[in-house]
Amino acid sequence: MGWFSVVFGVLSWFCLVGSVVGIGANWGTQSSHPLDPEIVVRMLRDNQIQKVKLFDADPATMKALGKSGLEVMVGIPNDMLATLATSVKAAEKWVSKNVSSYISNNGVNIRYAAVGNEPFLETYNGSFLRTTFPALQNVQSALIKAGLSSQVKVTVPLNADVYQSSTGVPSGGDFRPDIHDLMLAIVKFLSDNGAPFTVNIYPFISLYLEPSFPVDYAFFDSNSAAITDGGTPYTNMFDANLDTLIWALRKNGFENLPIIVGEIGWPTDGDRNANLNYAQRFNQGLMTHILTGRGTPMRAGPIDSYLFSLIDEDDKSIAPGNFERHWGVFNYDGSAKYQLNLGTTNSGTLIPAKGVRYLSQKWCVLKPQASLDDPSIATSVSYACANGDCTSLGYGTSCGDLDARGNISYAFNSYFQKFNQFDSACEFPNLSMITKTNPSTGTCRFGIMIESTLSDGGHRFMCWAKLALHLIVTVLLWLIFL
Repeated sequence: MGWFSVVFGVLSWFCLVGSVVGIGANWGTQSSHPLDPEIVVRMLRDNQIQKVKLFDADPATMKALGKSGLEVMVGIPNDMLATLATSVKAAEKWVSKNVSSYISNNGVNIRYAAVGNEPFLETYNGSFLRTTFPALQNVQSALIKAGLSSQVKVTVPLNADVYQSSTGVPSGGDFRPDIHDLMLAIVKFLSDNGAPFTVNIYPFISLYLEPSFPVDYAFFDSNSAAITDGGTPYTNMFDANLDTLIWALRKNGFENLPIIVGEIGWPTDGDRNANLNYAQRFNQGLMTHILTGRGTPMRAGPIDSYLFSLIDEDDKSIAPGNFERHWGVFNYDGSAKYQLNLGTTNSGTLIPAKGVRYLSQKWCVLKPQASLDDPSIATSVSYACANGDCTSLGYGTSCGDLDARGNISYAFNSYFQKFNQFDSACEFPNLSMITKTNPSTGTCRFGIMIESTLSDGGHRFMCWAKLALHLIVTVLLWLIFL
């Protein structure tokens, strides 16, 4: 019986680790042609992704998650913080509409309410410093009143810039001086309510911002220690960054506070370091690291984390960089970008979305006879890129090897596809034409949009309004240059 007990114990341990480690994914919806939420939920389940983190409470998304078994972190956007901070009634209304109703009426397994998204970023210049904590308190009060505080925990997804190290190693970690007292108040509140600290960690951003950053340190496959902290070697930035947070919590009396890594990933385009090879290398290294269940030098055990992100979003702001629209492990249409073993399926690869419907096989390109000296080209390309998505163009990107004509065609097609292939969206004066020959070449993909699932009047109005503006611009270009 002794051997049986040992085997049973080992199996139980693996089952426990599997249930805790289960990978999550961030599901953003800032897309011009989003996949049907039902298709996305099926894709999540096919890949046995057990948890999903949302940035708002979109009704179609929430309803699709009903009875799916997926654990849900529902988000509250930063622009709602002021209202929730000043009104308990507003918080109660939000909880009733976006938490209670979906749990009771749709069977959504909501486990967390994420109050804001990286509200203390230094680039926000303190915009949300006075509203985040009061909003957090009011949402918690609303959950208590709704009888949901034991099931649904509050948290604030924070960027890793809320802490820093005075010594350059994890043991020097503490919270940023300008928000130190505020962070301690929030951390104590989370601890008192059995809620986790959520942090977003991005080694890619460090590499993007600092050209001299050691590339291998951003990944998980280096055997040499980039830094040593009191005899503890660190071979990757992720462990060092997370342990810096753990040291900050420890110094302030909250060493055992649960931590969720709310966002971590690597983009595939829009920058020379954002490519398929690096993304596959990073995310596979991350998954291998997580699946071992070893944790970090400062905190052994499973790491609760959410990949950033599930699907590309072509309507995201590119203020941080062109890479912002390319974080997905899946393309906008739910096709897998690269092989990634999440440790959840027998195939060891990502399973793509099923039932996706595409627009027609046609593209908008520069006419062969069009002259590159045409004075309307610059204005036309600028307009197409401003209203389409040209983030795959430029040095080191997937379409970086296109010639001038190819760049123009890519810009035109991006606009054409975004506006549902309407003929009027390919009427750049004397320049454009519609073709049924795929202009994709090498690593550069001239995409075809999927059929939009959005049917609300507002979306249609905006689409037609932009097309009307395009026609006006086109007429003006004809009048100016002809």
